[in-house]
Amino acid sequence: MNFFQPKKKKFFLFSWVSVLILILAPSLHAADPVPPAAGPLVAINTGDNAWLLASSALVLMMTAPGLILFYGGLVRTKNVLSTMMHSLILMALISALWMVFGYSLAFAPGNAFCGNPLTHLFLKGVGAAPDAAYAGTIPAQTFMLFQMMFAIITPALISGAVAERVKFSAYVAFMLLWVTLIYFPLCHMVWGKGGFFNWALGGKIPVLDFAGGTVVHISSGVSALVFALMIGKRDGFPHEPMVPHNVVLSLVGTGLLWVGWFGFNAGSALSAGPLATSAFAATHFSAAAAAVSWAAMEWKLKGKPSVLGAAAGMVAGLATITPASGFVTIPAAFGIGLVAGVVCYTAVTKIKSVCGYDDSLDVFGVHGVGSIAGMLMLGFLASADVNPAIASTFKANGAVVSLAGGPHQFINQLIGVGFTAVFAAVGTVLIVKLVNAVIGLRVDQEDESAGLDLSQHGERAYNE
Repeated sequence: MNFFQPKKKKFFLFSWVSVLILILAPSLHAADPVPPAAGPLVAINTGDNAWLLASSALVLMMTAPGLILFYGGLVRTKNVLSTMMHSLILMALISALWMVFGYSLAFAPGNAFCGNPLTHLFLKGVGAAPDAAYAGTIPAQTFMLFQMMFAIITPALISGAVAERVKFSAYVAFMLLWVTLIYFPLCHMVWGKGGFFNWALGGKIPVLDFAGGTVVHISSGVSALVFALMIGKRDGFPHEPMVPHNVVLSLVGTGLLWVGWFGFNAGSALSAGPLATSAFAATHFSAAAAAVSWAAMEWKLKGKPSVLGAAAGMVAGLATITPASGFVTIPAAFGIGLVAGVVCYTAVTKIKSVCGYDDSLDVFGVHGVGSIAGMLMLGFLASADVNPAIASTFKANGAVVSLAGGPHQFINQLIGVGFTAVFAAVGTVLIVKLVNAVIGLRVDQEDESAGLDLSQHGERAYNE
């Protein structure tokens, strides 16, 4: 299918501006928001603050050097630097966007779908005083920094699906638009004030997502698949071998991702209390179980368990437990990990082969499929013993409704998964079409053959 039949650029520009207005206009005209609750500085818990600052650093480490090494080792020698640059540049670009209006779109008061971008413009009003709506024991600035690290790594995950063929200028444009129109609104809907799905702040549909199953992994996984389908396969795929050039780099990246993920999940407790410990333990045991089940599947079906397969299983277990990490027991987390290894292995080896798409580094198969499975299993496994807030916080028609696991919560989770997938897919189609019309998505065949390190950045990773 040709996604890029010639059309007038004005049509794409008009479509893009229309989408932007639909998303941002309601919040621009929202009533003046109530300023964040500013408790006295003595209310700040220094232990909580220290843990969140450390967690922020751990999550940033997941991007650099974690994801940089993990993805960099998986591509061919001629594309190492370009692949690494895809993650590196987002650390700068998304940080700037977050400071100007991103944090405000995600976490300021607004409507059910996005915050008012003017409320915290250039981080106005985000300082030492806590914002009790999110975390009453840490400075609002600490919360802002922690959430910024999520905004950095989420689009970086997408880069793995289009590695080795995307034009750098098109990549930058796509990511800036994607974060603005997909990530920031989703973040507000699931975690923000008045968000459509925010169970803790009275959203319309109480979707449980502790650390980013919908916001981070499903959104990036689905968008990665759409982007990969629309940009097309790498030249020579699947007939020519495209083996990883340095598995050792990827294994070092895997270890850094696993360690950093403790900040990602346990940090999402927003305090240094028992819930952080529970999320930490759930994260670890899920990753361990998924590594075992992936390796077992590979051993049974291929005769040998590969090192890279075990590493992929670890990442799959981490992605799958992310939404459930603060809501499930350790045995449940271990079970989720076992399922993750089997499901994600099947997605990467069987579904991808049957469908024939070129998701270069299996972003959809690991992150998208894994977190979809995690979100749905959470619907049955959420425990009020682990997180008592789910039994006493959400109210419907004035009555308290328990969100503990069961058929009703499974339906809520299914709605959240479905909405996220459709929202991310439709938004990605529009963004890709616009970027292709204005810039052009893909390097030409000669540049792809030479490698993106040389053609896009004028450098080589290794001296020959």
